[in-house]
Amino acid sequence: MAENTDVVVIGGGYAGVMAANRLTQRDDVTVTLINPRPTFVHRVRLHQLVGGSDDAVVDYREVLGERVRLVVDTVARIDPAGRRVALAAGGTVGYDYLVYAVGSGSADPRVPGAAEFAYPIAGLEEAARLRPVLDAAPTTAAVTVVGAGPTGIETAAELAEGGRAVTLVCGGVLGPYLHPRGRRSVAERLAELGVTVLDGPGTKVTAVTRDAVQLADGRKLPSKVTIWTAGFGVPDLAARSGLSTDALGRLLTDETLTSVDEVRIVAAGDSAAPSDLPLRMSCQAAMPLGARAADTVLSRIAGEQPSTLNQVFAGQCISLGRRAGIFQFANRSDVAVWFHIDGRPGARLKEFVCRGIVKHLADEAGKPGSYSLHRVSGGAKRRQLLQAVRGEAPATAERAA
Repeated sequence: MAENTDVVVIGGGYAGVMAANRLTQRDDVTVTLINPRPTFVHRVRLHQLVGGSDDAVVDYREVLGERVRLVVDTVARIDPAGRRVALAAGGTVGYDYLVYAVGSGSADPRVPGAAEFAYPIAGLEEAARLRPVLDAAPTTAAVTVVGAGPTGIETAAELAEGGRAVTLVCGGVLGPYLHPRGRRSVAERLAELGVTVLDGPGTKVTAVTRDAVQLADGRKLPSKVTIWTAGFGVPDLAARSGLSTDALGRLLTDETLTSVDEVRIVAAGDSAAPSDLPLRMSCQAAMPLGARAADTVLSRIAGEQPSTLNQVFAGQCISLGRRAGIFQFANRSDVAVWFHIDGRPGARLKEFVCRGIVKHLADEAGKPGSYSLHRVSGGAKRRQLLQAVRGEAPATAERAA
């Protein structure tokens, strides 16, 4: 009789669910998914939760395979030597292989008053906490959104479309990822919605109070509700468990997503730092990384050499309220190009993408192994970066990647 292999997946987001579903293609693999919530958080819709147009959750029965055991709890610590994880509620769960997919969240803003008076929205509970605060504030109350990445832009547009008086504080450039043409399109749409956009080096926030935001150039903005979308952080579980991490706390891995410390631990999603060259935070990266992590585990179970990371990006989708959006196209190395789709077609495309994310996960749950986007070539850019980091000759870097 074939020996059974126990795989524990920590984190039930885009990467974790994809990995868990994919692992069930082998009958001799038992998969346990540990997640602190009983429902799947559709994170790309959290700005809609803030704006009141969506609840940003999906029942796990829609996206998780029947053979995946869901444990609603938080992992307090990983014991690599003992191959088990300790749960916050008590007890342990053993594993033969572990997929580390704990995701990301808000970073410590390190700005005086921000932790006390600003509202982060990187997680479900944070966004849900903000919703009644906005409901209680008059429609005319000044709302300040700090951070002009996708989350900040989407949140500002969502609230302005609902009639709120919104100021978007960029702290630099509006939509840093965007091509200049795409940036102009976003700026025009925000202007149509009545959003006041403050950009440039003088717009870095230096302090937050109960009713104002202070900028580096000396301006003081009235703000009844301040929403903080700047920064990026990951849980410190890997570091607390004695595993090697990068400066932000992401688990350090090789190009197969295997921990540099422990061959039976594989990482995926925002909490992974392959070769200390992490990918851009996005579900566009998370799901392929989840599939790659599962393939690495399955290869090791089969006694085969795992394939290396081969990531491709298509661009970035940003909603600008419910009636407009933009799809900023990019080359395979994730560099924005001049072409974009905006307006109502952009909104329809963004909604198609959001629905498609859930469909990808559901399809993998129904037919494990069917997802294949992680096998599409991402081009030579990553190999070039690896070459530069390792100081290798091109041919050596080509083989390593």
